[in-house]
Amino acid sequence: MFEISFLEAEAALAIIWLLLRCIVCARQGKIYWKREAVLFLMFVNLAVIIRFAFFPRALINGRVQPLGFDRAKAISFRVNLIPLIHLFEYSTIRDMIWNTVGNAAMFIPSGIILPVVYRRLDSFGKVLMAGAFLSLCIEFFQLPFSSRVTDVDDLILNTLGLAVGYGIYNGIRYLKRKKSI
Repeated sequence: MFEISFLEAEAALAIIWLLLRCIVCARQGKIYWKREAVLFLMFVNLAVIIRFAFFPRALINGRVQPLGFDRAKAISFRVNLIPLIHLFEYSTIRDMIWNTVGNAAMFIPSGIILPVVYRRLDSFGKVLMAGAFLSLCIEFFQLPFSSRVTDVDDLILNTLGLAVGYGIYNGIRYLKRKKSI
């Protein structure tokens, strides 16, 4: 069995992120600080998503437990494609609310940041498709970890969070336009 700690995963993500940003800035020949600041917010959002999507929620002795990979159980591919079938199977109402609200809330910042960073994502449909693809990638990468179930509910809730985020983004844009008139 192979284990990776939360700090190791976040350090690897940070190194990859920094290398990619350095390559992009070197190719552009200039650093656009406002864009880098917004991209840093996206990095923080992804770090939070990785924490809650891959690592056990419960802390032991105040620490996030490592993510385990067991080759013998890795190909079990526990996938649920039926919406809402597991929504009411939580042991407590608190767990159900935590899962539902948490899955949506994690992606609200992405719905705000994506259209700011990528001008091509200029419509609700485009942001929703990009967000659904991001969520699908996360669900796909959860497949090898035996303790996780890849669930269509997560995809729906994550995309709902993106829609709320995009609504907030559009609301802010509307207020700015109205104020300037």
